[in-house]
Amino acid sequence: MAIARSEGGVILLDSVSATALNRQRVTRVRDLNPNAQVLMIGMDADEGTFLRAVRAGVRGYLLHEASAADLIAAIRAVARREAVCPSQFCRSLFDALAGAREFTPSVRKMGLRLTRRQQELLPMVARGLTNKEIASHLNLSEQTVKNHVHRMLRRIGANDRSEVVAMAFTEDLPN
Repeated sequence: MAIARSEGGVILLDSVSATALNRQRVTRVRDLNPNAQVLMIGMDADEGTFLRAVRAGVRGYLLHEASAADLIAAIRAVARREAVCPSQFCRSLFDALAGAREFTPSVRKMGLRLTRRQQELLPMVARGLTNKEIASHLNLSEQTVKNHVHRMLRRIGANDRSEVVAMAFTEDLPN
């Protein structure tokens, strides 16, 4: 697959194919090329599709009626690791982030059987911290954190960190 052989850059996806294949498409693209930044073109102004895309790891989101100049500017911004989204979705991001304050308690309420340490790690994973950063914060070895994260992913049935975060935010985690 060409994506697997590339080394970064910006990958464009349309929301129709990403919705049809659920968040797994974005997750798979990011797994194949972790240095790539994903820019999604949304077919309509659907807040749910936008939020699912952000949770899956896209760094930019444009609506299909965006001009060529807007598209070029968005590609350049996402390549610089900046976030891009239509102004009408900014409120959705703020609302979603405000609700994320209760992230760990809501995971506990869903009946997820994580260890206390895994519950402690989950918000840090959700914030995008690396194993090394988490280890430093908790005064653990990087290998210990890696083991905890691996066991957490297995327990939840997720393939990678971004999938567990997306599952938790959309409350798709198994009981």
